Amino acid sequence: MQESGQNYLETIYLLQRENGQVRSIDVAKALSFSKPSVSRAMGKLKEAGYLEIKEGGKLVLTKEGNKLAKNLVDRQETITQFLMMTADVSQDVAEEDAKKMMHFLSDKTFKGIKSFIKQVEELND
Repeated sequence: MQESGQNYLETIYLLQRENGQVRSIDVAKALSFSKPSVSRAMGKLKEAGYLEIKEGGKLVLTKEGNKLAKNLVDRQETITQFLMMTADVSQDVAEEDAKKMMHFLSDKTFKGIKSFIKQVEELND
């Protein structure tokens, strides 16, 4: 899946977590994209089996879409935490950098980052 599709899934997941319900207009506002662009993307996510569009335009992630989105959010949050711990940057800077980095890190590197954070947290307990 392309980075743009991942960003849409992640946004839908986070909006669902915050608000419960999500519509295309909510995604458009969150990402500052036009409604037609978001509508096309939602159609592609639906075709790929990641999203269902319910009555009233309510967007609902499928089981597969939810799993992928949850993994993407975990990846971004973990990298953000790692950057704040190791690079002495603000949360805003770490979040922006994590959004860029998360798509390029290998699974092996990501697992190493998670392991590092776990080790540091265990030392601090």
